[in-house]
Amino acid sequence: MNTANAIPLRLALGLGCDRGTPMATLARAVDEALAEVTRQAGVSLEIVAVASIDLKADEVGLLELARARGWPLCFHPAARLAVVPVPHPSETVRRHTGTPSVSEAAALLAAGTREPAAMSQLLVAKHRVRGLDGRSATVSIARIIP
Repeated sequence: MNTANAIPLRLALGLGCDRGTPMATLARAVDEALAEVTRQAGVSLEIVAVASIDLKADEVGLLELARARGWPLCFHPAARLAVVPVPHPSETVRRHTGTPSVSEAAALLAAGTREPAAMSQLLVAKHRVRGLDGRSATVSIARIIP
């Protein structure tokens, strides 16, 4: 497939991480997930929105990654994320954050989903990477539908 003239696939990323996760671990998680979308879609990708939980608004690695890549970053309160239906809710995540999903719910919200059935917009539901320091990053990717 010739991707030179193809319209880029517009994407929203949802990011979650352990406290103190370095930018390198977050970048690896994102790059691996984006590589999977590229393999599946065969077109260029455009990151339009990136989101996480407001508990991470001061997370250095997350802020550094968004700044380095020129991505807009927004944060949602746990209560807002908790009402978004997701395919892989986690009770562990709920205990730590107050919502059963950070990355999946944040990706769907950043994609501008308007209906609960929008889970079909998730191209990468939950990709997790554990860094050498033992800290984890999770990324979910949703397609933005015009």
